[in-house]
Amino acid sequence: MTYRSLAAAVAIISALACAHRTLNSYPGEPTIAGAYPTPPVNPGDWPAYNRTLAGDRYSPLQEINDSNVSRLRSVCNYTLPEVTSLQTGPLVVNGTMYFTTDTISYAIDAATCAEKWRKVRHSETPSMLGVNRGFAYADGRLFRGTSDVHVIALDAATGQTLWDRELDVKAPGVSIPMAPIAYNGHVFIGNAGGDIANVTGHVYALDAVDGHVVWKFDVVPASGPARSSWKNPRLPISGGAFWTSFTVDENKGILYVPAGNPAPDFDIAVRTGENLYANSVIAISPRSGRMLAFNQLVKRDAHDWDVDSPPALVTTRSGRQIVASANKDGLLSILDRSRVGHDPNALLGDLRMLSQTPTTTRLNADVALSRSNSTHFCPGIQGGNEWNGAAYSPKTNLLYTGAVDWCANVQLVGDTLKIPQAGEVWFGAETPQPQMMDPPANARGWVTAFDAETGAARWKYQAPKPILAAVTPTAGGIVFTADMGGTLYAFDAASGRMLWQTDTGLSTGGGIVTYTAGGKQLVGVAAGMKSPVWPGGASQSRIMVYGLP
Repeated sequence: MTYRSLAAAVAIISALACAHRTLNSYPGEPTIAGAYPTPPVNPGDWPAYNRTLAGDRYSPLQEINDSNVSRLRSVCNYTLPEVTSLQTGPLVVNGTMYFTTDTISYAIDAATCAEKWRKVRHSETPSMLGVNRGFAYADGRLFRGTSDVHVIALDAATGQTLWDRELDVKAPGVSIPMAPIAYNGHVFIGNAGGDIANVTGHVYALDAVDGHVVWKFDVVPASGPARSSWKNPRLPISGGAFWTSFTVDENKGILYVPAGNPAPDFDIAVRTGENLYANSVIAISPRSGRMLAFNQLVKRDAHDWDVDSPPALVTTRSGRQIVASANKDGLLSILDRSRVGHDPNALLGDLRMLSQTPTTTRLNADVALSRSNSTHFCPGIQGGNEWNGAAYSPKTNLLYTGAVDWCANVQLVGDTLKIPQAGEVWFGAETPQPQMMDPPANARGWVTAFDAETGAARWKYQAPKPILAAVTPTAGGIVFTADMGGTLYAFDAASGRMLWQTDTGLSTGGGIVTYTAGGKQLVGVAAGMKSPVWPGGASQSRIMVYGLP
């Protein structure tokens, strides 16, 4: 993919005895339902990237509802002392909002926007894209990744650093832009770099108290059938990295992660084989790092169509246990997770596909790319569903996605013998990256609601600009989102009727959260995204808070 932080180097599994374990160290575990209790989420808080560890983004608050949302007004703003590619997913805990940029961590009063603290940490290797997508929170601590491949813990009250751990994949260009999650005394995080030669993805479990690595999962194992699925021995194995958040099935104690594209991104004539476990939703034991199941949603990827967004874990109204995965291929994939467990004898592929439904325009998806001419295809490499994935409302039994409708034009590289140096971008394309996408004026967006039982589209809205921001449904019958043109929307969750919109004046690609602070339900928006690869650059980056009069 092309807009997450660049990463480089081959990961080497260190021999740190039992404190640093690898995937193959665990022969199996019994299924222990409910073995990982966590405190219930306070209705007025937003304590994780997608509010719940399951990733549904649903808020039970209903003070703001379909009868009064049209009366929303600005309550306060916090203008950052930097203009950045603001893609952070803010957290709100006990009236304090926490959010990040590439180099700064922030805490503000969630009711007044008054700054509480600001922690600057300059990176040895700043992100070329200026991206960090947020914190995890647990027990008064905040956890985040950095562009120089560290994971740090901060005191939520003061912003002081509690620990700072460098991961073993550190090398020129490697970064950690994703928002981690904290669960059962551990912090779960992964490295980015799926477009980079010699880089593969890894999931880490770190101890939340002191940051030591408990286990490490390799998307491409060191040996075995998955390793053998990369068929061209001349190519360095590259891909399967992470740049968005994870989710947890708390009832079963299962971690779900979205592994990104293989590289070279476009040239499947050279990159032969299945390339496992890139472009897969993967279920992992959070205790041991053992893989429990997977589904490779995008096979033989020739379009840079990462499986990239957090897999939303939903139990539908009929009781069906599903994974809702909306990705860069412009499809909402619904998987059956009911048979995923800790049985070591279970089939690894037992994460069955139930349906796939388009979230945006799909064109020439099956047309082979050429070395002699450019091929036009949709979604483009910056199309489909990005770092904010599917959301779910139990009130409507609908899934919601925001998507980018923007196509690309790519010609394969003519010289197939040249292999980039470790750490270099590896698209396998003759077309320069800045010329791949259609003109920015052509880019549009979609907000779509889908039946969670069948995957059928129930309503959709075409936005004049791409939808990169989070999509947030509430018990008040509202769905909030925003587009890159700066418009903030409130839709009727059941019908899709637009109930309210306002022009923020700032392109928006970050989180939209709703919470209680100062005795009122409020809506917080991470707005003002200035990115080198997305249109609609902002002159300011802000947290904007809205509420009823």
